[in-house]
Amino acid sequence: MDVITSLLLESLKASTPLLLATLGEIYTERSGILNLGIEGIMAIGAFTGFFIAYTTESLTLSLLVAAIVGLILSALHAISSITFKANQTVSGLALTMLGLGVSSIAGSKYVGLPLTLTLQPIKVPYLANIPIVGAFFYQDFLVYFSLILAVLMWFFLNYTKYGLQIRAVGENPSAADASGINVELVRYSCTLFGGALQGLAGAYLSLAYLPGWIDGMTQGRGWIAVALTVLAFWDPLKGILGALAFGSIDALQYVLQPYGIPVSLLSSLPYIVTIVVMAVATILLAKRRVRPPAALGTPYIRE
Repeated sequence: MDVITSLLLESLKASTPLLLATLGEIYTERSGILNLGIEGIMAIGAFTGFFIAYTTESLTLSLLVAAIVGLILSALHAISSITFKANQTVSGLALTMLGLGVSSIAGSKYVGLPLTLTLQPIKVPYLANIPIVGAFFYQDFLVYFSLILAVLMWFFLNYTKYGLQIRAVGENPSAADASGINVELVRYSCTLFGGALQGLAGAYLSLAYLPGWIDGMTQGRGWIAVALTVLAFWDPLKGILGALAFGSIDALQYVLQPYGIPVSLLSSLPYIVTIVVMAVATILLAKRRVRPPAALGTPYIRE
């Protein structure tokens, strides 16, 4: 019983940065922009969150600055991809290398320093005392925030005028432009919003999941978020399920270590599963005739 409860507790924490990053990428891609710089944005967000918390002891400021930094980095990708019509894959990869490099250099003096202020779980009265299920009601506020945000983003994308505009721009920017929609504005707003969430996802790693700062602490989670976007079929609600599944796999390495299972095997599980899931998702996409946004990765040049 304790093992199951511990696994649920850790799984929800492990899934939160994945869910936040995935939600950001879903909106970015639904507008037609492919951002492969998530890993770099999360790395910068993780360091920024730690650094601000370490120097100011303000969690609110840490999360806010991390989101702003993520927004700024995504703005570089947006300017390159939207304004200058550059190759989105190359721009995203460059952003990843930039983020990993800058965070590594800037954080070299802070590795291993203790962080006295971290996100603490909030206990929901009565519900948190329920066996096993109570684990869902003893989490920090960003866990709850990410789940609520996913539902709101799903509703916004599917049942509001602006959500319709996002989908229209991602499917057929020429037709959207002809109908009076500002294609560049929609793409910019989605890309910047996605970057802010990804910066926040990085901050969660250093402020809650693995409090402190170590070089390379994102450990490929940005790439997993890219895979989860496809696995979720660009749907925020399905993103919750995917993030929870991968979060459970990630949490296994911490829960099962005391039972003598090799750490190398446990730490490789998320990446092995990512490869398998991407293969399965490709098959499902073909069978269900689900496809990515038609204009994904294609610069819009107004005629």
